[in-house]
Amino acid sequence: MSLVEQIEQLKLEVASTQLNSADEVEAFRVKYLGRKGILNDLFEAFKAIPNEEKKAVGAVMNGLKTSVQEKIDEGSLQFKSNKGDVEVPDFTRPYGEWTHGSRHPLQLVREEILSIFERMGFSVEDGPEIEDDWHVFSGLNFSPEHPARDMQDTFFVEGQPDTVLRTHTSSVQVRVMETTKPPIRIVMPGRVYRNEAISSRAHCQFHQIEGLYIDEGVSFADMKQVLQMFTEAFFGKAKIRLRPSYFPFTEPSAEMDVYWGLETPADHRITKGTGWLEIMGCGMVDPNVLAASGIDPEKYSGFAFGMGIERIAMLRYGVDDLRHFFENDMRFLNQFKKTI
Repeated sequence: MSLVEQIEQLKLEVASTQLNSADEVEAFRVKYLGRKGILNDLFEAFKAIPNEEKKAVGAVMNGLKTSVQEKIDEGSLQFKSNKGDVEVPDFTRPYGEWTHGSRHPLQLVREEILSIFERMGFSVEDGPEIEDDWHVFSGLNFSPEHPARDMQDTFFVEGQPDTVLRTHTSSVQVRVMETTKPPIRIVMPGRVYRNEAISSRAHCQFHQIEGLYIDEGVSFADMKQVLQMFTEAFFGKAKIRLRPSYFPFTEPSAEMDVYWGLETPADHRITKGTGWLEIMGCGMVDPNVLAASGIDPEKYSGFAFGMGIERIAMLRYGVDDLRHFFENDMRFLNQFKKTI
């Protein structure tokens, strides 16, 4: 008997089958559609037939499967109706109503910051958290004796002295500069790791967002304008200042402060009575960094900036202790339900 003949005979058998209870419906389903059922055996036999016959045989097999499913659906509906459509409740389910979860405040702040820079034409880039020395340090103009390379500041992978957990998302900048021809306009969010177990409030993992813009004729004034626009969009604050600072990968470098004000006791506390609050570091990309990644510093210039998401979130939501973000305390997280 050919395979087609077997299938046609099974179709007649299915059509003549009478199902008289829910148990019989289930037994019928297992017989034909179960893992060791008839249709599974037919499919194994189907694999062995010549390719030129598969189209015709496949159509017959699909007809059989449809007949089986229709018989099961018909029986299921019939015996459900016979019970008056009353479904037996699942007594193993948890009691009470299901409650909605909440977005984590760090994720909310991350998305808002990225949204602001995306509207200014920046694209989002990502990179590995386990990195090599070049992308974390050497490609960013860190000298061999720079203290950031020490074990006290960096997590090294055991047995691989040139492999580290990245200490900043600036490593993504290097990867993009190595593979992309300017203009480059990117923001890079991600986790970073530092060996800072120096107090009860210290953490080894943080979240950063950094930005990079490289093109012909990019100036310090361009950087200030971009950061001004971000500050107004995120904080609603219009007054900023740039203080001289030092970073190995930018020259000149600056710390950006926003004028927070002195309207409340909390303002006095967090600004230490000055009204000014440090938000991020920034500066013009050092020509050595451009050259190390294969970008001509005579033709191109750029600026970079970076901020900690935890710090920004603490300011946005008035959180006074960094540890709240990592303890998964439902009393804390439930406060952010309204921002879903």
